[in-house]
Amino acid sequence: MEQPPDAARTALDRREWGHAYGLLSERAGAGSLPVDELDWLATAAYLTGRDEEAFDSWTEAHRAALGAGDTGRAVRLAFRIASGMGFKGDIARASGWVARVRRLLEDVDIDCVEHGYLELGMCFGRMFEAGDMAGAREFAARAIKIADRFGDVELRTVARLFEGRCVIYLGDVAEGLALFDEAMVAVETEEVSPIMVGDAYCIVIDACHELFDVRRCEVWSAAFVAWCDAQPDLVLYRGHCLLHQAELLQLHGRWADGVAFARDACRRLSEPLNPVVMGGAHYVEAELHRLRAEFAEAEQAYERAHQAGCDPHPGLALLRLAQGQVDVAAAAVRRALAQAEGPIGRARILAPCIEVLLAAGDVSAAEAAQMELAAVAGELSSRLLDAQAHQMGGAVLLALGDGARALLALRRALSGWSALDAPYDAARTRLLIATACDAAGDREGARMERTAAQAVLDELGSGAGATIPRPLPGGLSPREAEVLVLVARGLTNRAIGEELFISEKTVTSHLTHMFTKLGVTSRAAATAFAYEHGLAGRPT
Repeated sequence: MEQPPDAARTALDRREWGHAYGLLSERAGAGSLPVDELDWLATAAYLTGRDEEAFDSWTEAHRAALGAGDTGRAVRLAFRIASGMGFKGDIARASGWVARVRRLLEDVDIDCVEHGYLELGMCFGRMFEAGDMAGAREFAARAIKIADRFGDVELRTVARLFEGRCVIYLGDVAEGLALFDEAMVAVETEEVSPIMVGDAYCIVIDACHELFDVRRCEVWSAAFVAWCDAQPDLVLYRGHCLLHQAELLQLHGRWADGVAFARDACRRLSEPLNPVVMGGAHYVEAELHRLRAEFAEAEQAYERAHQAGCDPHPGLALLRLAQGQVDVAAAAVRRALAQAEGPIGRARILAPCIEVLLAAGDVSAAEAAQMELAAVAGELSSRLLDAQAHQMGGAVLLALGDGARALLALRRALSGWSALDAPYDAARTRLLIATACDAAGDREGARMERTAAQAVLDELGSGAGATIPRPLPGGLSPREAEVLVLVARGLTNRAIGEELFISEKTVTSHLTHMFTKLGVTSRAAATAFAYEHGLAGRPT
């Protein structure tokens, strides 16, 4: 029996998307639907994961509106199609619908709010096709003026979000976040459509994650979870929601839960397929496996991330480092850093780059990267990046033999990680503090720091590669440090060669390079350096 349209409208109002879809599909099977009901059917289909079916219904509604001479309604429906296609990364099709909107409005010379939606479509194209953030911001600003003039809350909200994204990429993080916060008032009070609510949460949380703004990520992720959970039939946004939860679980040391959430996110993002976000979900899963020393699983997940269009570095480089492939890791991070653009793009690679460069013995490059990281942390006003900068600053200072200043930086890093509830990073920092204590002759302090760190790492289930490689002082390479340790033990060149399975000539070459780097001229002076910097007898 055919259901009346009021029943479908009631189901939509109650957010019973599956029930509404069933009712409207039944009505569609019995005959053609009016524009309103086609829009309802498309909305229900879209939110229950039937995106292509939704685009077909919106297209039919668009044509019906044109046939009825309702250009404004046709434009809004076209923009909804363009927005939905853009959300899943189908930029070419989205751009085609924006072009249609422009042509329709050129054909009717009237002053209407729909011109604001055209401005928004042009903003989208500038952002994602041309990468012209300044130009995109101008379109967003014009859309906001039109929205204010006509009192269109939905247009104003999405335009503020787009403008905020542009402003952030143009370098004014504080203003961009203020625009986000203002726009999210309408989202939280649900003054906009459910699709706009879901899109807004994804836009804002993605941006805050890029900015390493943990507090906003936590606040908006919690609100996003509550919104999704209130709609049992909702399919579309759950993959995004799970991905953001997995990212926070990684930071807070809940890695087993994080793996489960990341895998669930990958599953949900495949039905319907969202390739733009899918790569990020595989990357987070890979990172969690790496931290748990599940290297085979991590390798496979990084590969899936790469296939989905996501750069597997710096995580894959850190995996190679944990596997002892220092040269491979160093080449990868140098390439990734050379290709990274802008503060936001470089922020995600700098700390791992420093870690790998220190392991490779390239202290000067690590020092330069740390100085850049500190500057980016200040520019983005990120507490997380600030903690990273102090942690890596301490590691570099240890490599330079300045244990006293290293301790100051590392204590600040530890305070920052503790405030962020980041137990893994805090434990890694404690291990560096232990190294600094050793260099200062504080054996008891070093023991206590290592004991506290190891207890946390054991609780987290962290395996190999869990700690930052202990930086080598004087710019020594790992092999040169090995030779120095054996020199300090009193071994001859021949004995060192036998111990390391290298020729006596190669040992002599390493000693020459080592003496030059350390500014010493004798084995006795090199031995003194080893003891002063905590190298004597230490494994490398």
